[in-house]
Order: sequence, then C-alpha cells, then structure tokens
Amino acid sequence: MNKLKTVIKNLGPGLLFASMAIGTSHLVLSTKAGAQYGWLMVIPIVIANILKYPFFEFGIRYTNVTGKSIIEGYRNRGKGYLWLYAFITLATSIATPAALCSITAGLFITIFGIQGVSITTVALGLFVFNSIILIIGKYKLLEAMLKFVVPILFVALLATTVLVINKGAITPVTGFEAPKFFDEMGVLFLITLIGWMPTAVEGSSWLSLWTVEKYKISKKKPSLNEALQEFNSGYLMTAILAIFFLIIGSTTLFGSGVELSGNAVTFSDQVIQIFTTHIGSWAYVFIAVAAFATMYSTCLTNHDAIARVSIDVISKIAGDKKESVSRKYYSISVIILSVMSIVVLYVLAANMSLILGVATGVSFVLAPVVGYMNLKNVMSNEIPKADRPNLNLQILTYVGIFFLSLLAVYYGWMVVF
Repeated sequence: MNKLKTVIKNLGPGLLFASMAIGTSHLVLSTKAGAQYGWLMVIPIVIANILKYPFFEFGIRYTNVTGKSIIEGYRNRGKGYLWLYAFITLATSIATPAALCSITAGLFITIFGIQGVSITTVALGLFVFNSIILIIGKYKLLEAMLKFVVPILFVALLATTVLVINKGAITPVTGFEAPKFFDEMGVLFLITLIGWMPTAVEGSSWLSLWTVEKYKISKKKPSLNEALQEFNSGYLMTAILAIFFLIIGSTTLFGSGVELSGNAVTFSDQVIQIFTTHIGSWAYVFIAVAAFATMYSTCLTNHDAIARVSIDVISKIAGDKKESVSRKYYSISVIILSVMSIVVLYVLAANMSLILGVATGVSFVLAPVVGYMNLKNVMSNEIPKADRPNLNLQILTYVGIFFLSLLAVYYGWMVVF
C-alpha cells in the first residue's frame, strides 16, 4: 500500500511516457499485428518491450541522479554525441507529429461523421488546439489532463478486451490462409512493429526532460527507487495495453479476409465499425471514445516532447547552459513544430502509411545507437557506482543493442537490395 501511495504521489514522467507510447504502436500496429498474424505476434511485442526497457530506464536514472537532462549527458560525452542526436531529432520530428495527428484527425472525422472536410484541415485544427494548451498550461496542465485521461483509457480498453474475449473469435472465411510470418512483407512489418514498440528509443530523452520539469515544479526530487517505481508502472501499462490491442485485433479480424487501409480516415472507420459489429452497436460510443483518447493523448504528449527536446538540443549545441533558454523559446518551438507538421501533411497527402513508414524506419535503424549513447551516460563518472545499472541490466542492454543492430542491418539490406 505504501509503494502504491508513493507511485501515485510521484506520478508524472512515467504517466506521460505511457500516454505518449499508447498510440500508433498500439492502436495501429498492435491491432494490425493481431489482425494479420494472430496471437503469434505477442512474441515480438513482449521481446521489444523487454529489450528496450533499459534504454528508457536510463533516461530516468541519469536525470534523477544528476539533475540534468540526458541530452546534457550527450554533450558531456562529446559534441559528436550531441550532433548525432540532433540529426535523429530532426529526422523523426519531421514525420512523427504529422503521422500521429493524421490518425487522430481521421478518428475525429469518423466519430463525428464530418463530411466535406479534409483530414489536413482537421489536423490543422488539432495542431492549433494543442499549441494553445501547451503554450498556456505547459507541463503542469499536460500532467493534470493525463492523470484524468490515462486511467480512464486503461479501464476502457480493459473492458473492451474482456467483451471481445467473451464474444469469442470470429469464424475464418472459407479458404482463409494465414500469411507467412517470415516472407518479405512479414519481416518488414515485424521490423516496423519492433521499431515502434513501445515507442521510438529517442523517447528516452523526452522522458528525461519531463523528469527535469517535474522536479522543478514540485521542488522535490524523489529517491532513485521511487522514480524508477513510477516509471516502471507506466512502462508496464504500455506493454499490457499493447497486448490488449493485439487480442482485440486477433479476435475480431484474424481470418476475416478484411485488409486494413493505409489511409487514416478509412483505417479509423474500419477499426471502430469492426469492433462495434463484433461486440454490438451499443458499444460504439465506448469504443470510439477509447480509440480517440488513445490517439489524442499521444498526439498531445508527442507535440510537447519534440518541441521541448528540439529547443534543448539547439540550446546545448549553442553552448547555453541556462534552463531559461528552454522556457523562453518553448512557445516558439511549439508553433514551429505545428507549421512544419502541417506542411508535411500537405506534401504527403495525409498518407498515413508513408508518413509512418518514414518515422518508424529512421527510429528503428538508429535505436541501437541511442541505446548505446544512453548506456555511456549512466556508466559515466557522473553517476556514483551505487546508482549505476546492475550487471543484469547492463547485459540486457547489450543484448538489446546487438539484437536491434542485426535487425537494422537486415532492414537496410532489404531496402537497398
């Protein structure tokens, strides 16, 4: 009971991480994994969450012990680390917010039955709304909103999963053959799923900056164990919900012969209609709200994170060590990110698959590099030996780096040849 009270008191970075992660990788990729390949895909989902755990945990560990963001740790390791992370941030920030907002806009259009309005127009409205929330409320309002949204989302998805299981799996259509798991399409999907599960590895710096902001606002820093307990609760939630979405996709779609669309609006409509057809029309509002809350919370936290990280990277490259730089230019960063994302949506015609493919591809290939950079931070002289990761966590980190490196090389070979 005391541990639970401590976790609730320290809620913040782990909660935002869960909100940010429970989005595209869950609603889209986990659902598709179950729909196309069935229960078998639970294996890569679990493996991805285990192997990537240290990469994210190090973001909390470094900041809690040093009081600095992990981006400052990159600079302390050498300018090369910082410039490499700047490139990663630029590459992913071009595609990720646009992808998330296009899916969220698609859900909005589907739920409210909007006619004659383009997905880009709705996305523009979402970006404006998000910018207002973040500029006015900043971290404090964001955390307060998510303390309300995320628990409701968890309960809603748990209830949906139970209803789906109780209803039972659909009867496969005549002549249905399960797709091959290790053909070219299967491997590419597997790489996309692992690359984005539970989220992009560079999200460790987002987690670190949220932690810095949390400590500033509360004016109190929890112990390392307390900080890790709060993060672990959020991380465990993301893994469980990924399996929930897999179960829903597998039970309602595997063997149906239905091919999920790459278009944001069509995909959203398909998912909601299929779920309600399987469970009952009475569940439409329940499912629609859960799906929209999933994507909107991710869309909002991602916007805040990339805006926050971008300005922090720029200030560190410029050599400014004052935290006031981040505060002063945060609003400008939020607005610039909105404008840039809208341009991406116009250029790519709101093609969710293309935008998502770019983002996940970059994240996947560079994941082992970021993992290694994070390991170097927490094993540096800035961290007392007693607070460094234990041997088992170090071994798990190297296993994760090795495994993801092999997949990244194979992915590169498939793309080139």
